[in-house]
Amino acid sequence: MSGDTCLTTLCPAAGSKPKTCSFKGGNLGNKYVRLNVGGSLYYTTVQVLTRHDTMLKAMFSGRMEVLTDKEGWILIDRCGKHFGTILNYLRDDTIALPKHRQEVKELMAEAKYYLIQGLVDMCQAALQDKKDLYEPVCNIPIITSPKEEERLIESSMKPVVKLLYNRSNNKYSYTSNSDDNLLKNIELFDKLSLRFNGRVLFIKDVIGDEICCWSFYGQGRKLAEVCCTSIVYATEKKQTKVEFPEARIYEETLNVLLYETPRVPDNSLLEATSRSRSQASHSEDDDGFELRDRVRRIHVKRYSTYDDRQLGH
Repeated sequence: MSGDTCLTTLCPAAGSKPKTCSFKGGNLGNKYVRLNVGGSLYYTTVQVLTRHDTMLKAMFSGRMEVLTDKEGWILIDRCGKHFGTILNYLRDDTIALPKHRQEVKELMAEAKYYLIQGLVDMCQAALQDKKDLYEPVCNIPIITSPKEEERLIESSMKPVVKLLYNRSNNKYSYTSNSDDNLLKNIELFDKLSLRFNGRVLFIKDVIGDEICCWSFYGQGRKLAEVCCTSIVYATEKKQTKVEFPEARIYEETLNVLLYETPRVPDNSLLEATSRSRSQASHSEDDDGFELRDRVRRIHVKRYSTYDDRQLGH
């Protein structure tokens, strides 16, 4: 006896209106039934539907009335998107959960409706794991154009630390430990970005002309720069040397934290700072030196040569 005959015998259809009846599964465990779940059509057996103590078992063991249409399809007024996954769980007691968090939530809602506690527990555990694994700590923008860099720095209300690294610059050969030092600079940038996340905007630049250079900004203006490369002369050739001035980078990073305040000129602070500088160096004060326009540029052994020749960039 086919699934169609089974349904017609138990719940004969008459007219176009859906009818309700008690589905007496009895000895029909291996017979197929036809389900219409929110417009999605499924074939399965009574044995699968009654394996676990769920609402579906109550429906197909005669304890609840079911609704059928004129063609004998049993109607379930739920979204059918995840019903196939539910059937697979009833068959095998395990499934591969969806990858996306939202879909796991949807599946869990359906499992709760059908009272499938084992599947509910699986979904809850997966949601907790996804929360622990995929919650971002911080986001680091990567500059793709000078205009983008300018926009990011001007719009930021926080101090800015930018690392420019461009290993593809192969104008000269590199010393033996240059690649290691370049990697150390990148690792230090990652550590600082995690430590000061929320207080400082960290930016990566991979399009500049320098090989490795740190820049520090406060209240929209450049405060300091630490260039980590130098040119050295070897036998009959020039080499590029990459340094790792860790202490200097830490110092300048802490200095930019002084610029976390809003962009409102503090005249008393500027006056006090200018007065202390004038006591230390009258010559700079006489030349009209303005503290706000000063940029500390630190070049770590910028040119190291054997014959004191200067190289221009």
